Amino acid sequence: MIIDKLLKLSDAQALTATAVATNVIPLETARSVGNGEPLAAVFSVGVAADQTTGDEDYTFDVKYASAATMDAGEQLLGRAIFESGTPTAPALNADQLVAGFVFAIPLPPTNADGDGDFLGVEYTLAGTSPTITVDAWIAPLKDVTVPVLYADNVTIG
Repeated sequence: MIIDKLLKLSDAQALTATAVATNVIPLETARSVGNGEPLAAVFSVGVAADQTTGDEDYTFDVKYASAATMDAGEQLLGRAIFESGTPTAPALNADQLVAGFVFAIPLPPTNADGDGDFLGVEYTLAGTSPTITVDAWIAPLKDVTVPVLYADNVTIG
């Protein structure tokens, strides 16, 4: 898969606390996002999530904001939550956050009047010792492929 540098939000970003993705996509000129071609924020785990104490939680929020720091005029577009231990719905098990794990958050289509000035990601890490390294980018939903891993390590993708 070829990833457009201008659509890359995180590039091997090492996280140890709540943070905003290294890059945001500026949308100061009003435009529609995801109309015609459904889009997704795609995440790839580079270094597995730490679950040493079993209380670490990882939340991935895709949102619009009126500031590049993603802390003003926020509008949540999509979220994925991963919890250590026994997750409560709608959270997923943080055991999935191993190196090579890929997941996507579909972005809803918007019109030019509803867009914020910036599109980005906020990572919320909680617990005693949460750490994870991720890549994130925007891609057409149809291009998101997640390999299927079977017990005998054969990958079909």
